[in-house]
Order: sequence, then C-alpha cells, then structure tokens
Amino acid sequence: MTRLNTKYLGLPLRSPIVVSACTLSENIDNILRMEDAGAGAVVMFSMFEEQIRKEEAKMASIMRSTTNVFAEASDFFPDLDEYHVATANYLETIRLAKERVHIPIIGSLNGITPQGWIDYARQLEQAGADALEVNIFYIPADIRLSSREVEERYLDIIRLVRKTVKIPIAAKMNPYFSAMGYMAQQMQDAGADGLVLFNRFYQPDYDILQLKVLHDLAYSEATEIRLPLLWIAILSGQIKSSLAATTGVQSAREVIKYLLAGADVTMTASALYKNGISYISTMERVLLQWMDSMGFQTLDYFKGSMNQSNISDPTAYQRANYIRILEGAKQS
Repeated sequence: MTRLNTKYLGLPLRSPIVVSACTLSENIDNILRMEDAGAGAVVMFSMFEEQIRKEEAKMASIMRSTTNVFAEASDFFPDLDEYHVATANYLETIRLAKERVHIPIIGSLNGITPQGWIDYARQLEQAGADALEVNIFYIPADIRLSSREVEERYLDIIRLVRKTVKIPIAAKMNPYFSAMGYMAQQMQDAGADGLVLFNRFYQPDYDILQLKVLHDLAYSEATEIRLPLLWIAILSGQIKSSLAATTGVQSAREVIKYLLAGADVTMTASALYKNGISYISTMERVLLQWMDSMGFQTLDYFKGSMNQSNISDPTAYQRANYIRILEGAKQS
C-alpha cells in the first residue's frame, strides 16, 4: 500500500509498523503471518552471545563426561567448533524467512565480547539479514565506571560492528545518557545508520511474601511513549540517521504520534502479544482512516511535522513549557 510507504535504514518499507525483536519471530509461520498482516519489516528475536556460550559449555561438559567413560564414543560426536545449535537455528530462521517473505528481515544481536560481536554479526549478514539491530543491553552496575567510559563502550561496539558488516545497522539506545542528543550524534558518527528509541532494560521486582526477586518482564503501556516521543521530536531534522520508536506502541494512536514527531518507523511487540499478529492490519486501517480525516495522502504529508524544528514554538519541548504546565496546574 503506497500510502504508507516509508524508508528505514535506507530500506524501502511498505508500512511504518515494524515487528520489534520478540519471541514471536522464532517461528517462521509467525513471520509469514506478520507479512500477511501488513508489517513493514520484522526484527528477529535477539541472539544473545551468553546463551550461545552457555549452550556450547553444556555440550562440552556432556562430551567430556561421555568420552571419559566410553572413549570410542567420541567418534559419534561432532567437533565442538561445529556444534552451535542456537546459532544454527537462528541463522536458519533468517534464511527461511528470506526465502519465503518479501519484507525486510532485520537481525538482532546482543554480544558480550568483541569477538562475539564480530563473529555473530558476520554470520547474520551471511545468512541474508537485510540489516542488523545492535542491541546493547548493558547496565553499568560498576559504580567505578565514569559516564564517558560507559559511552565509549557503546561507541566502540558500534564502530566494531560497522567495520564487520556492510549491511545497515541500527543502534538500540537506552534513555539514560546524560547528554542524549550528543550521544545520538556520536552513535551516528560511529557508523549507526539508525537509532532505536528506547531499549527497555530489565527492572526487577520483589515478591514480598516469598522474599524473592521476580524475573518477569511487563508489557509496555501506551503511557510510556512520552520520553521517546520527546527525543524523537528533538532529534528528527537534526540528525541524518533513521529513527525508530519502540516503546508503548499499543494502537494506531501511538503510531500516529511517533510519526508526527518524526519517526521513520514504529516498532511493536506487546500489542501483538495482547491482540494477536493480525492486529497489525487493524492499526494500519485506523492509521489510514485518520489520514483520510486529516486530508493526508501519504506519510510524507505529516511525518515530522510536529518535531522541534517544525513547530511554531520550539520551547514546547524545553524547560519553558514545563513552567507553563506548572502555572496551568495552579490555575485549574
């Protein structure tokens, strides 16, 4: 549907609604359903280096214990260097997806070592991924690290991946950098073709009766769009990198807001878990209805029209507007 055409990471997309990295894409049939429902692209479930290392270590342990008892059994086991179950399954899913769907398939990688970033990024590219999302899930729990050291760790990873692959890469940002705009520019300069705002870090909860840490992950809510909406509105028009919004997209309403702010695409997973994969078509239908009501023929008619560079009062995104809000609260 040409009315919803957009570009992300230089890739032409038929829709601004992209499936974000989640377990739904582990199944090739689900990816086919995502395309049928109208998704512009699919970001594959994340490949975590530590999961792969753990699986390799487990296999090595099995091989050692078995061959110690039955030495001749070693002939029946593949060499450990060739035994990468998690990697093989992931790469095979990408290959199958590229054979059976026509929308872009974006790999997602979370490494823990420089060599891991290099090896797995290269394998994802060779499997046929159209682009790569660099999912830097890193919580700087070491209080001795300075903010500059943390920032350099991110930038070093982006530079490393950029040197390794030729396909476009997107850096998944977190919202905690002290100078967000500057960091976005630095990531772009390091080689990121796009920025994904924002990564949702694991935030633990407690069971106060069992006195245990809960390892669950709550779905995002529509109210969570405020912070990424602010930064997309500020960055749009000021940096060249593609912008993706990936927090709180529960309906077409959030899609519209992010597009008005200047996002090239919006990413969702929670809405699909809650409503099913076919909900993509519902969001697109409502988006088109809104465009008709506003007289917008294509996304270009309104995308970025409410970013900081385009609105009549740029201070709406700054401290001055906060003061106005407080003053308004006093009068109400």
